[in-house]
Amino acid sequence: MRRGRALLVVAILTYLFLLSPFVVIFVVSFGQTLAFPPSGLTIQWYEKAISMRMFRDAFKVSLMVGLVATLVALLLGVPAAYAIVRYAPKGRQYMEFAFESPIVVPALVIGFALLRFLVHVGDIPVLPALLIGHTVIVIPYAVRVTAASLRNFDFTVEEAAMSLGAPQWKAFLRVVLPNIRTGVLAAFILGFTLSFNNVPISLFLTGPGITTLPIQMLSYMEYYYNPLIAALSVLVILFTVLVTQAAERTLGLSKFM
Repeated sequence: MRRGRALLVVAILTYLFLLSPFVVIFVVSFGQTLAFPPSGLTIQWYEKAISMRMFRDAFKVSLMVGLVATLVALLLGVPAAYAIVRYAPKGRQYMEFAFESPIVVPALVIGFALLRFLVHVGDIPVLPALLIGHTVIVIPYAVRVTAASLRNFDFTVEEAAMSLGAPQWKAFLRVVLPNIRTGVLAAFILGFTLSFNNVPISLFLTGPGITTLPIQMLSYMEYYYNPLIAALSVLVILFTVLVTQAAERTLGLSKFM
């Protein structure tokens, strides 16, 4: 009994430790100045954050890049996961490691490598380079989450469809894909959230006129010292939490993690 109470206390303290930075940001966002505790309360920083055009434009870029990059990653990752799980080729563990390598390699290294290869060598414009960079970091999650869903799928159902005359591509689209749609949607939510909040890759690949919201926030902090970024951070946190919680409630996202 004492041990259980001690573990409960440790769990509560750990939770409070993890939650405290978000509480500080939330409280500071309503202050007159960037200080804790705040000297006065106001919502002007929220109004200003929403009204500033550079943040609205950056939000649109982050939204567009996140959606497109995640869709492309799924188009590449779902067939790859299907091939790995369905046929279990020799060296499968090495193939899985290759797809997961963007997670292992530091993101700053990936960002610098993509900058050199795509922009300096390939002379690719900023927006396509940014889309490619975000696709690279999302693919591992598309493969991993979809593969987890495929491992719970009974492929004899697909074989039955093929034995009745359906081509393999049609059996995949009509039988396999509908049965793993929850995993695919979970991969989409994870990939989009990762892309939307990404800093290291975007830091190297953004350019004039094309900036994601996290990079625009960093640029603002270089010149201004006020609670506006705290207010904008709260809005970003709320947006991310709403997306992930909606996915958890509708898809059971945690079982794919």
